Amino acid sequence: MSLLSSHSLALKEWAVVVEALSRGKQILLLRKGGIRERGGQFSAEPTEFFFFPTYVHQMEQGVMPESAPELQAALTAKPPEGQLLIPAYAIVTDVQWLDSRAVVEALTGLHCWTPDTVEKRFAYKNPGLYLFVLRVYRLPQPHCLPMLKRYAGCRSWVELGATLSTVGAIPVLDDEAFARRMQCVRGRLGRVGDGTTGASTPRNER
Repeated sequence: MSLLSSHSLALKEWAVVVEALSRGKQILLLRKGGIRERGGQFSAEPTEFFFFPTYVHQMEQGVMPESAPELQAALTAKPPEGQLLIPAYAIVTDVQWLDSRAVVEALTGLHCWTPDTVEKRFAYKNPGLYLFVLRVYRLPQPHCLPMLKRYAGCRSWVELGATLSTVGAIPVLDDEAFARRMQCVRGRLGRVGDGTTGASTPRNER
């Protein structure tokens, strides 16, 4: 799987989750929003992006106790005030809209969020979550950027102030390991109901 040689798009995500993804502990994200909105429409084509780690207070209570090593590593790596560290890059390999709690619960153990965190995200506004399966790449060294004021706020997607290189990035899981994880995710989804109820292809965001 080839990467763009450079890119400027970043996705905000809890630093502890970025750490778990960067260590190969998980390959999925459960998010309320779609991949990216263009002109008010959900864009379902495969995409790639850098991770923008965030250090919100609730992340410490929002992950399972088993994620303590990733949490500690994320907090230790927190950059000084006014700086942003970009440690990893990702390609989306699969997207599904999950509108069944049973389907979402079937993924327990494949991610670091607590059941309460997942339920709050699922129930917010229109019930449901997007499942993103990601091929994650660790950069040879984190990109260090100034933290610009325009990055603030609740937006998930950020156009960075510079185009960053992906040269030297290596997958955190080799092809065989990633294929096994991917099959595990599909197996969990397929064991719920008849394998179709509650999971669908991406839809337009409303």
